Amino acid sequence: SKQPGGNPAEKMQGARLFALLLLPCAAAYIGSSVVNLKTSFANVMRSQRSSSMGPTLGLRKGYPRQQTRGYSKLKMSDGQFDYDVVIIGCGVGGHGAALHARAQGLKTAIFTGGDVGGTCVNRGCVPSKALLAASGRVREMRDKEHLKGFGITVDNVAYDRAAVAAHAAQLASNVQKNLGNSLKALGVDIIPEAGVLAGLNKVQKVGTNQVVTARDIILAPGSVPFVPPGIQIDGKTVFTSDDSLKLEWVPNWVAIIGSGYIGLEFADVYTALGSEVTFIEAMDTLMPTFDPEIRRVADRVLIQPRKVDGYTSVFASEVVPGEPGKKPVKIKLVNAKTKQEIPESPLYVDAALVCTGRVPNTKNIGLEAVGAETVRGFVQVNEKMQVLDKAGGKVIPHLWCIGDANGKLMLAHAASAQGISAVENICGRPHAVNHNAVPAACFTHPEVGMVGLTEEQAKALAAAEGFELGKSTGSFRANSKALAELEGTGLAKVLFRKDTGKLLGVHIIGIHASDLIQECANAVAAGTTVRQLSMMVHTHPTLCEVLDEAFKGAVGMSAH
Repeated sequence: SKQPGGNPAEKMQGARLFALLLLPCAAAYIGSSVVNLKTSFANVMRSQRSSSMGPTLGLRKGYPRQQTRGYSKLKMSDGQFDYDVVIIGCGVGGHGAALHARAQGLKTAIFTGGDVGGTCVNRGCVPSKALLAASGRVREMRDKEHLKGFGITVDNVAYDRAAVAAHAAQLASNVQKNLGNSLKALGVDIIPEAGVLAGLNKVQKVGTNQVVTARDIILAPGSVPFVPPGIQIDGKTVFTSDDSLKLEWVPNWVAIIGSGYIGLEFADVYTALGSEVTFIEAMDTLMPTFDPEIRRVADRVLIQPRKVDGYTSVFASEVVPGEPGKKPVKIKLVNAKTKQEIPESPLYVDAALVCTGRVPNTKNIGLEAVGAETVRGFVQVNEKMQVLDKAGGKVIPHLWCIGDANGKLMLAHAASAQGISAVENICGRPHAVNHNAVPAACFTHPEVGMVGLTEEQAKALAAAEGFELGKSTGSFRANSKALAELEGTGLAKVLFRKDTGKLLGVHIIGIHASDLIQECANAVAAGTTVRQLSMMVHTHPTLCEVLDEAFKGAVGMSAH
């Protein structure tokens, strides 16, 4: 029959092609072994509109139809629930889960708690990179010897603190708006209130008696900064990263409690803007989570040349706020092993930044309503992100937890991957995130990137499993692109099994390490061996040839 807006013959030809594409899906869905290939155009179109026509999952009126494959195990809620999926928390993990749920045709709602983007976008990854970008340029333009090598002379470099802070705030605001718009565009119902569990398949809007039901609930509440006992936070002179990102002032002398990723990045910002930094680290060494060899290089380029010193094996047992420009912050220092006050205590500084890690934001999300116990606040999950009633316990049906709240790997991109994985499992397609293949980065100048095991961990594994550990390195000093940038400091280290060539870990310190590490993470995820990697062609001249040198060295080859 004629259809408006086109030639009838063309329409019929299109219908036949459309039928050929759809019929295999229809056959799989209804279990039919025989399909009539002569179905008329009208019947095909009626079948497409019918909810019995297979892979259109949990759709509701007003939501765009999405064609998917392989979800025949998933049943529509048929009005039993308000939604197919409800997500509590709208950080990077919750947002990623919501987008993927809608891509599978699931009716989806997300409780944002007024915090679209969560920690990453509003108080973490995104604004901190803006501060690092601005302060990094200040550092580079003030490095007269470095610029002299290019034949460049720059005098009287200055910065506007308020404008730098505004850049970070505006970036966070723009990204937050983009995230919200992407949810709306795909038809996700955005619920601005916070949500708490009110029982199985039930979420209550905080501050109301209204309850929303869903076949599946994904918990994505994120984490909050951990503040040890004895530390008084005033948000002005003693603060966490949440307040530091506002950059309300640049203290002359800052004590940073903790020397992990967050502490190092802020030390990079503050020293570039003119501050002196003192680390207070409870472990035996600064940067305790870094691979030992990377740590030594980092100490040489990030600590020693700058106005940075530090204490190790020391706790900041008491921190009393001061008043900017009038009264210093007082810090009591104690030996981490003996718990006795050290001779240098108390320490007086202009400000103290607390970077002692993060804790799961799970205290008030209603876990008791479903009988879920936590371990140190972390929700217990299996590899599919299904919530367990206790460590090693039973699965609580249709309840999932992703991101920082489960403690598997407290990184924004890991949370996003877990959200996608949870939705895959909801749809009946088993999936587990390979956390050993998830990369991490520290965005200092120069950067640090890593994936997989550290050398210490790899040695322990080799001893336990009885294989010989291989190690190969590539140097930025031998890289043409790095030398052109006058950035020859740094190395890439590859750890692998000598018997199988399996890649166990890669650690990089140098210019653009955060970008270079992705190739290595992909290799770990795909199971690519060092021999296979050694034969892959890298563009010349690029920084990635540092990795080419390391891969070739692993199998006894030389890189030119």
